[in-house]
Amino acid sequence: MVDPPGGTLASRGGGATRGTVRIFNVVARGGIPRVFGPLSGWLLRRGVSPDAVTIVGTCGVLVGAIAFGARGQLVIATVIVTLSAFTDLVDGTMARMSGRRGKFGAFLDSTMDRVADGAIFGAVAYWLAGQHRWSAEVAALICLTAGQIVSYAKARAEGLGMTANIGVAERAERLIIIGLGGLFGELVWKYALDVALWVLAVLSVITIGQRIATVYRQDQAATAQDAARVGR
Repeated sequence: MVDPPGGTLASRGGGATRGTVRIFNVVARGGIPRVFGPLSGWLLRRGVSPDAVTIVGTCGVLVGAIAFGARGQLVIATVIVTLSAFTDLVDGTMARMSGRRGKFGAFLDSTMDRVADGAIFGAVAYWLAGQHRWSAEVAALICLTAGQIVSYAKARAEGLGMTANIGVAERAERLIIIGLGGLFGELVWKYALDVALWVLAVLSVITIGQRIATVYRQDQAATAQDAARVGR
């Protein structure tokens, strides 16, 4: 359930990719199969599909966000969401182990990511509104909107034959920042969540700009190449 920054962690077929936070990419090749391989194999032997794991993980995120996060129980919400997010590593490993082809798994994964993101930031915004912390609520809504745009920009670029695997706040970073903000906000300092949301809002907007600029440069380069060919 992560928007990959460049490298990939797992594939769901047809060249579509899954990824996880950058700091994990270095150890992912060796570490992830060792950690999640046995569980993935056990699930496959019992007829569980990667898509089922994707859906279960999303449901877990919904429970954590709506049932707990929206009520201000940020620690337990963060724990549930984090554990549910690990299913993304499991379903990706399962897809590799089963040799699955086709593109539906990648499509489902991306769609469920958007559902999960909406639940997380929507729940946080809802709770903050109830606490009359209007500034933080605005930041949460910016994060919600910008996060969707970040993911859309990448998907649209790829649909046009270009890439947009760049940005200081991709999905993994967004989840880590909001998670840490929630934990510190409940355990250490009340307004840590507010600060985290505004930092994330700024970084998300910057990421949108980075992706727009990247696609613009690619389009300009392609246009120049086409013009050069015509001029020959």
